[in-house]
Amino acid sequence: MLAEIRELGFEYVELSHGTKVVLVEGILRAVEEGMMKISSTHNFCPLPMGITHSAPNLFEPSVSAVQEHAQWLRHTKRSIEFSARVGATAMVTHLGSVHFFWSNPVRKVKRYLQANPDIDPATDEGYRKVLTKACSKLRNRMPAYWEQVQASLEEVRAFALENGVMLGCENREKFQELPVDADYAEFIKSLDKDEKNHCGYWHDTGHAAFKEQMGLLNHKEHLEQNIDRLIGFHLHDVADGDDHQPIGYGDIDFDMISSMWKPEHKLTLELSPRTTPQHVKESRARVLELIDKRFG
Repeated sequence: MLAEIRELGFEYVELSHGTKVVLVEGILRAVEEGMMKISSTHNFCPLPMGITHSAPNLFEPSVSAVQEHAQWLRHTKRSIEFSARVGATAMVTHLGSVHFFWSNPVRKVKRYLQANPDIDPATDEGYRKVLTKACSKLRNRMPAYWEQVQASLEEVRAFALENGVMLGCENREKFQELPVDADYAEFIKSLDKDEKNHCGYWHDTGHAAFKEQMGLLNHKEHLEQNIDRLIGFHLHDVADGDDHQPIGYGDIDFDMISSMWKPEHKLTLELSPRTTPQHVKESRARVLELIDKRFG
């Protein structure tokens, strides 16, 4: 797997939440032999035993049930430990979601968009009313889940610092996933207990594009608000409602995205498994062009 990635021109990879246990031996050998360097990982990595498909939300830090929380804590610490072992200094992680037992308010939002495909979500008055009501319901139900997220992160704080791995809290694409995008800057700032930060912000371009299409954020403004604690990017394009597309094959403004890059940021191409090798090479070349334009 890593040899194939190397042949495509890459020296660094991010190990995803689809990394099976059976791949670990080969990954460690590739790292030890200098074939590949690991820039970052994605919780859970490797996958828990018996899980053979990508499962980043298998256990959520927002859930207070004792058994699930214990599993989240166990596998998150295991993933941090593995990250340190392969030399990764960042681990992308999801922060859970708000659960609705009977009626998820996002359904009305989606129905409105489906019935009115040509509206501008940022200005349509009817849509803004539906969206505002849905957001209000989300926030009313959110406190217990959000308190659990913060408690969960505090439980792994010392362990992450000890292993030299920073948690990259990723922006999410689903309405009910945490944190609410408008709260990210305040959330990250609240973690500053001292000079040793165990968490930062990880920006996914496709997720932000989806949220912008829903009228929940302005992509550029969201980046600007979180730039000070941003540690990395998942780079992929969005075309016709599909994300993880090759760079330049969709609607995302990567000139704007790249204007936010800093030398210390980690840039990960997160492309669909259906992406052809040629499109992977093209995406890599496009990112290198943007890096050269940004930094010379």
